[in-house]
Amino acid sequence: MSTPDLSLSHPDAPVIEVDLEHVAPHGYTSNKDAYLKRLKRIEGQVRGIARMVEDDKYCIDILTQVAAATKALHAVSLGLVEEHIGHCVVGAASEPNPEARAEQIDAKVKEATDAIGRLLR
Repeated sequence: MSTPDLSLSHPDAPVIEVDLEHVAPHGYTSNKDAYLKRLKRIEGQVRGIARMVEDDKYCIDILTQVAAATKALHAVSLGLVEEHIGHCVVGAASEPNPEARAEQIDAKVKEATDAIGRLLR
């Protein structure tokens, strides 16, 4: 695979090579299959809950299943938050320009904080 020439216009500027095939655009990308598998399992749980309602099952039994599905979604959410912090926030910290680094870190931390706030509501 040829890497694009990302050098600056100055002849003494360093050449930065980027292997685009191995750059993960999102922190969860390396675990994408596991997340999809978990979400499909949760989808099955929710379909089962809908069948329980259709079949007029006991309310407490339905609520127990809703709680289980909710807990499973929270587990996925926490995993995604962890991936965001480990990939996106840490990635922002590697910005060489100190001013840009501070802004990027603040933005990524705010994204994580806002997401956590939505999860807690």
